[in-house]
Amino acid sequence: MSSKTPYKVLCVCLGNICRSPTAEVVLRHFCDAAQLNVQVDSAGTSNYHPNKAPDLRSQKHALKRGYDLSALRARQLTQQDFLDFDLILAMDLENLRDIQALLQHAIIRFGQHQIRAQVALMSEHDPKYLKQALPDPYYGGDDGFERVLDQCESGSQAWVNVFQNQFQTSAQH
Repeated sequence: MSSKTPYKVLCVCLGNICRSPTAEVVLRHFCDAAQLNVQVDSAGTSNYHPNKAPDLRSQKHALKRGYDLSALRARQLTQQDFLDFDLILAMDLENLRDIQALLQHAIIRFGQHQIRAQVALMSEHDPKYLKQALPDPYYGGDDGFERVLDQCESGSQAWVNVFQNQFQTSAQH
C-alpha cells in the first residue's frame, strides 16, 4: 500500500441505519486519531432504507460520545464494492454469509484476480468481544445502542492495531 493511496474499509450490516454507520464513524475516528491513511464507508446487505439517514436513536447515542452520524445515507452493498474496497467488515454472522454469497457472484462476474476486498467480522481481532456479533439494536432499547457503540469502539481499536502492523510490515518490504 502506498502512502498516497488510502486503504479502504466498508462496514456492513443489514439495513445500513444502525450498526454499520456507527461502525463507519467510530472506525474513521480511531483511524484518524492514529493518523492512518484509511477511508471508511458503510453499506447494508439489504436495500430496506435507500438514501435514508441513520436511525435517530443511533444518532442520539453516538452524539453523546462525540460521533456525528447525521450526514450519512444508507446504501446497499454491491458487487463493485469487492473491487473498490480493501476490507469489508460484517457486523454479524448473517451479514458475513450474505457478503460472502455476493462475493461469489462478484468472482463469477469479474474474476478472482479482480477482487480486492478481504472479508472479516468487525470483531475479528477484538480482544473484548472476539468474533462476537454486534447485536442489531433496532427493535430494542437504549442499552442496545450503547452496546453497539461499546463494540464499535473496541473493535475499531483492534482494527487500528491490525492496520498499523500491516502498514508497517508493507512499508518495510
